[in-house]
Amino acid sequence: MEFGFTTAAYVVAAVLFILALGGLSGQESAKRAVWYGIVGMTLAVFATLIGPGAGLWLLSLVLIAAGGVIGYMVAMRVQMTEMPQLVAAMHSLVGLAAVFVGFNAHFEMKYVADLMASAPTSLNEVGMAAWVHEQELGTFAQLISHKTAVELNILKVELFLGIFIGAVTFTGSVIAYGKLAGKVTSAAQKLPGGHVLNATAAAISVIALIWYFNTAGFLPLIIMTAMALFIGYHLIMGIGGADMPVVVSMLNSYSGWAAAAIGFSLGNDLLIVTGALVGSSGAILSYIMCVAMNRSFISVILGGFGGPAGEQMEIEGEQKPIDAEGVANALKEADSVVIVPGYGMAVAQAQGAVSDLTSKLRAQGKNVRFAIHPVAGRLPGHMNVLLAEAKVPYDIVLEMEEINDDFPDTDVVIVIGSNDIVNPAAQEDPNSPIAGMPVLEVWKAKQVFVSKRGQGTGYSGIENPLFYKDNTLMFYGDAKDSVSSLLPLIG
Repeated sequence: MEFGFTTAAYVVAAVLFILALGGLSGQESAKRAVWYGIVGMTLAVFATLIGPGAGLWLLSLVLIAAGGVIGYMVAMRVQMTEMPQLVAAMHSLVGLAAVFVGFNAHFEMKYVADLMASAPTSLNEVGMAAWVHEQELGTFAQLISHKTAVELNILKVELFLGIFIGAVTFTGSVIAYGKLAGKVTSAAQKLPGGHVLNATAAAISVIALIWYFNTAGFLPLIIMTAMALFIGYHLIMGIGGADMPVVVSMLNSYSGWAAAAIGFSLGNDLLIVTGALVGSSGAILSYIMCVAMNRSFISVILGGFGGPAGEQMEIEGEQKPIDAEGVANALKEADSVVIVPGYGMAVAQAQGAVSDLTSKLRAQGKNVRFAIHPVAGRLPGHMNVLLAEAKVPYDIVLEMEEINDDFPDTDVVIVIGSNDIVNPAAQEDPNSPIAGMPVLEVWKAKQVFVSKRGQGTGYSGIENPLFYKDNTLMFYGDAKDSVSSLLPLIG
């Protein structure tokens, strides 16, 4: 009866998770999709708590309550601009959980193996099953005790992979968090030996897998875990800031595969399904973003292997500033305006002021639209969420392929805190770190205003020739203050 209810609940929860994932593809269905996910997770937790092997009720409830309180406090403190860091931090916890669950599964497997070795040799299969039941083993331990030798070997591989992927995810996500939060340099950095070190650590892990497969000893697990922790750290350190949106998505995929592998080890169907959903969707999204950036997927996940080399093109000219009155006058005369938001808008929390500016310009009959690059910000869909939060009409928020051909006929483009996604070096400099990346061709517009704090190169550290072009003027200052200063000037 317990197994039947738990299985049925897991099936319903899996369906709800699939509906949640599908609903997140559109703004109108996203809120409903989130509720599907909430209900699915609640059902899954409840079914697990009352299902086979349930126990330690007080401890379970205390841990759930503590986790809920901590999650609520974190959610209330984190600003929308910090969502990329939060997502990376959550991925690290998933990876760490996979490592701990994997170790626990190893200890249970070892305990059952020792227990079985002490069983009376005279017992037949039925008698052995009864004897195992009398030992009052947990559900997972009972599951192990009934496996054949072949099934136990498969379990070893699943357990090993779950810990390996979890460890890579953990340290990789910690470094990703550090880069996104500005606590670790955003520049790509590798230890001497670079990719050889990664390859050596991977080779040692394979040797440890063979060792563990034959001995089921704890030492090869420890060695592999140390190698995996190093690989996660070194891979992400070797990826520059320009690729961080792909990294966040890729780590999301890793966390899913880690959960799926542990699900196989525990015999938990829902964990397998959920992990596979997260793993596959994250991998697909990472690939889509790599295509959007003209990046090699393999190159990115291997820590920037095989990128462009050579001296970058020198930039001539100087950045020319403009004040709020000059920008306002240009907006008054313009018929068509395109706004390109980037992470700088998020940091300044300027989306509200941008929304007010949009409303004023549209009220004057001007054609105002937003251009969104697939990797704008530091998280997929980051700009779309910010604009939706600020009540910007969704029908004027356009993707790169929908608006790129319109820039030659655009009077004014306002770039707010973007660098790489509007960088002409992607087309003009074959040695640029973003060479070949599709970008928003804003420089083809009649006039470009760039809202930027100062003359620095920004998060990715890549110089932008756009800032030196004849039709570009720099609107320096905090984005929120700069945009707000335009509102009384445009009427």
